[in-house]
Amino acid sequence: MNIRSLTRGDGVVIGAAVLLFIASFFDLYSIDGIPGSYDLPSLWGSGGVVLGVVLAGIIGAALIVVSRGLPQPPKVVGLDLGQFGVAFAVFAVWAALGNVFDPAGGYDNVGNDSSGVSAGTGLVLALIATLVLAGAAVATPMVPALQAPLVPAPKPQTPQPYGAQPPGGYGYPGAPQPQYGGGQPSYGGQPPQPQAQTPAPAPAPASAQPPAPSAGDFSPFWFAVPVPRPLFAEDGSPTPIAELAPGTWYLAVEQNGAALIAQTQDGRRGVLRDTSGIQRG
Repeated sequence: MNIRSLTRGDGVVIGAAVLLFIASFFDLYSIDGIPGSYDLPSLWGSGGVVLGVVLAGIIGAALIVVSRGLPQPPKVVGLDLGQFGVAFAVFAVWAALGNVFDPAGGYDNVGNDSSGVSAGTGLVLALIATLVLAGAAVATPMVPALQAPLVPAPKPQTPQPYGAQPPGGYGYPGAPQPQYGGGQPSYGGQPPQPQAQTPAPAPAPASAQPPAPSAGDFSPFWFAVPVPRPLFAEDGSPTPIAELAPGTWYLAVEQNGAALIAQTQDGRRGVLRDTSGIQRG
């Protein structure tokens, strides 16, 4: 789970879930004429409130945050976890609103009519928390301000001249860098120096075949991504094998059309299909 993929809207959802959990320890209702020191039940004293408000809201928030943090959220009957989380949050608001209007379920704690019973502090706070939670869950995809990253991505260090090693490589200070064999440039090493000019060879006989063209002139280079990007397997599988995070240098080892073959910190290779906005080192 990548915390850098969470948005400000997700932060509001998390805060509302924490407020809902705290509210669950306050009074479920209050009774007219009874002093505040009287031992009244908390939200945990009502099974309907616990299941329909507290647990529904917290489960909804957890599904929303987990769905946002996973590179490929799992789906159930065609819906991803985030959509289930929004449904749980809206249900929690509806349940909290019903309990505010009738906090004691029609009767007070001694079996009398509940006309003198009103919503307690915990139930009012729970309604506010579920309203904020559901509002943030629904509004985040539509409000740009809520779509901003919750944790700003650190800016990559100043790029080095083309072919030079970014400081620390792969984001780890002093990490040893693998080398290419056969005279190719190292991962982040200096490019090969131009060779001195040599006299042109004598013309080849007419029957000789021209030499085969050399491989592409692609040279490995370091890069950083501006936003989290999925890395797919080289066999074309649609499931990502890793996620490239901003603020870390990665190594492009090959080019495949418009895509790049990138290598992660742990040596895994994959296809970076979206190369827009990458920063070269």
